[in-house]
Amino acid sequence: MSAHSAAHHAASIAASSPGSARARAVGSELLRFAAVTVLAGNFVLGTYQRHPVHTALIGGYLAVTLLSLAVTIHKPYARWRQPLFALADAVAILLILYMHAAQGPLDHGHSLTPPGLVVIFVLLINAALTSDPKLVAWFSGVVFAGWVAIIAAAVALSGLGVFDALSDADVQRELGLALSFGVTALAVYVIVRENVERATEAEVARRRGSNLARFFSPVVVEQLADGDDVQLERRRIAVMFVDLRGFTTFAESATSEQLRHMLSEFRDIVSGVVVRHGGAVDKYLGDGVMAVFGHPRPREDDADRALACALELVDELDRWRKGEEAAGRPALKAGIGLHAGTAMAGVLEAGCHSEYTVLGDVVNVAQRLQAVSKTVGATLVVSQDLKSGAKAAGAAVDWLDARSVAIPGRTLPLDIAYV
Repeated sequence: MSAHSAAHHAASIAASSPGSARARAVGSELLRFAAVTVLAGNFVLGTYQRHPVHTALIGGYLAVTLLSLAVTIHKPYARWRQPLFALADAVAILLILYMHAAQGPLDHGHSLTPPGLVVIFVLLINAALTSDPKLVAWFSGVVFAGWVAIIAAAVALSGLGVFDALSDADVQRELGLALSFGVTALAVYVIVRENVERATEAEVARRRGSNLARFFSPVVVEQLADGDDVQLERRRIAVMFVDLRGFTTFAESATSEQLRHMLSEFRDIVSGVVVRHGGAVDKYLGDGVMAVFGHPRPREDDADRALACALELVDELDRWRKGEEAAGRPALKAGIGLHAGTAMAGVLEAGCHSEYTVLGDVVNVAQRLQAVSKTVGATLVVSQDLKSGAKAAGAAVDWLDARSVAIPGRTLPLDIAYV
């Protein structure tokens, strides 16, 4: 990303927080008031001869400062604001340098005063506060080129030759001041550019994480952020489907607020329990949730954690349903299907769109078992493969077993257990 585009991106970031952005912009105007104060102090103390340019500079720059403050308050994001008033700052600096050169020969008695240098560097800082590297470079270039041109004009008026002027101590001092400004301005430009690029990279990373969080589970987002490999690979996992029964019929007559409340509460409960047991919410499927245990980070107790999660959900969802009924709100029962097996899991590249997905028979069976739960009148149906793989969870549950149950869409029957 170029420095210029980075600056515009940083400006858009600042625009996302109008109050703080306006406060920073107004705060930078205080530097212009400081410059006006220094100029007025020079006039009162008689640092310069009472040159008409000095009087005009104080009055004119005070008017520019007040106008800049008014524009900043009412139009803090106007693109023309910063370049226009940065040009006014550059003109003010060149007038200060002109007043210095107009007093007479470039000798120590007419050297640029410390207050004049203060104004120059204060306004350089003000340019840096815009966080726009291009504006800093433009402002610094105008001031530096104008400074050198004024010195050259003063040397020409003094009648000194080029070589005599370069060996003259007073001229060397003036050139040294100009060069010091140029070096400082270059350092300020580099710092501003690096800060803007760093802020832009951080914002891009934040937005990327936010976008990933819309599609991936928090565990997957964390792994992607750490740079871990999540390529599509075959591994053993446990898959759980949770679905609200009768939601389609309910949605036909429900209000938007009822739909929002039910889905929000349902998803919060399911995702909370899944995360608590170390699983990952893979997808939200309308009125359903798909969760995975064992990817992207497999554990020896994946089956135990998946079954413990499902059993807790049976209680949590039943408690939620009864609470909704007691509150006089619509309430639906839920069905849960759980199966373990081998699947392909990881990021599937597809042109410009990459999707984290889990593929395989284990996913299809888990979804079908959730449908079977309604057929057998149970809240939870698990495959015998998963039940036998769980060493601790479910040991105290009074399971009902069914052998060779036909699974819709699958040729081979399956042994299941349910509560």
